Amino acid sequence: MEGATLGITGIVVMLLGLFLPRIPAAFVMAMVGFVGLAWATSFQAALGIIGTEFWDIFSRYGLTVIPMFILVGEFIYYAGYSDQLYHATDRWVGHWRGGLAVTTVFASAGFSAICGSNTATAATMSAVALPSMKRLNYHPVLRTGAVAAGSTLGVMIPPSIVLVVYGLYTGQSIGKLFFGTLIPSAILTCLIALTVLGICIRHPDWGPKAAKTTWGEKFRALPKVLDIAVLFIVIMYALFTGVATPTEAAGTSCFLGLAICLIRRRLTWKGFVSAVKDTLRISCMVFMIVAGATVFGKFMTITRLPFEVANWIGTLNWPHWSILVMMLGCYVIGGCLMDALAFLLISLPIFYPLVVEMGYDPVWFGEVICLVTTLGAITPPIGICCYVIAGMAKDVRIEQVFKGALYYIPAYVVTVALVILFPYWTVTILAGLVP
Repeated sequence: MEGATLGITGIVVMLLGLFLPRIPAAFVMAMVGFVGLAWATSFQAALGIIGTEFWDIFSRYGLTVIPMFILVGEFIYYAGYSDQLYHATDRWVGHWRGGLAVTTVFASAGFSAICGSNTATAATMSAVALPSMKRLNYHPVLRTGAVAAGSTLGVMIPPSIVLVVYGLYTGQSIGKLFFGTLIPSAILTCLIALTVLGICIRHPDWGPKAAKTTWGEKFRALPKVLDIAVLFIVIMYALFTGVATPTEAAGTSCFLGLAICLIRRRLTWKGFVSAVKDTLRISCMVFMIVAGATVFGKFMTITRLPFEVANWIGTLNWPHWSILVMMLGCYVIGGCLMDALAFLLISLPIFYPLVVEMGYDPVWFGEVICLVTTLGAITPPIGICCYVIAGMAKDVRIEQVFKGALYYIPAYVVTVALVILFPYWTVTILAGLVP
């Protein structure tokens, strides 16, 4: 069997394994990649290749950035800072029509600045925000949709685990990726908040106003979220100035996060143990996906399918923008069908060489596909964040959650369009400042 044909066969088998028996993506990628390598070479050679690749990947010191960023987010969660973020934001915008939903969006953005995971943000904000909105008779579609849309910011706002993995896999600077996503994530956050206000203009009864607060109450709420602001500033300052590597910045923020929680007496021993357990579980999941993608990526390299695709597209003389749109369409569909991180790592061996060949900035491309694949977290049929929210909001049907989330798709479309049309002003202007 020729290399390209073997590669296509491997992709088909992998997709069947994902969608028919519903095997976890990490194991499907690993099994298909290993069998493909053994077919293309030999069983012993495949074992040698996998052993070498695993050692190269998992012996990297930089990979420790993942559990460190996850751990600091878990400390913040179990210390109860998510409640303070929500209530502080509520003091400022809660008295607007739909203000609690807007509060949820901005509080999600604040929590995402430490957490880095959309499912964790969805679970946290569901527990914090849904009871308050239900108490004020917010419509189920509005309150669950706002939590769903806000939770997707967990992947966009630094420290994003998806961007960390993308940077490690492609060899791009994590600092550049983090700073490059600041403007797109700010645009997306504001557009999601504006969408809430637009929904309330069309359906005034969906988002009743909360009690108005005084200016004194507004300003007294700000010191309660100062700790999280300090952690975020430490991470970004260290990366921007180059005084610390991403791993050192993650370790420092983790130490500071634990120290702050202990000094404030907000983290119990039970909370500490739970934070460590959750970090181990999430980190193992991420590492398994990285391992499976590594095996599958090596298989794709052996078959030379990515390079054959790049050469074939080069002979079509299509405009680069049309090829980019085609790739983004694949990411939209893939993000709807499976986990964003898993699909990202499955597709990178195929699309990344093509992107480099066409001359696109890899940092900019990382921001674009992070935006597009993250949209899949709130779109059917998988929409993992919507299922998390439906599981916590027992009085709301899953179709209502998806209906509420679909209101925010235009916000994503506009953000992606702005990033594509103005790459310098949205990504490169800040990413280029990082040494």
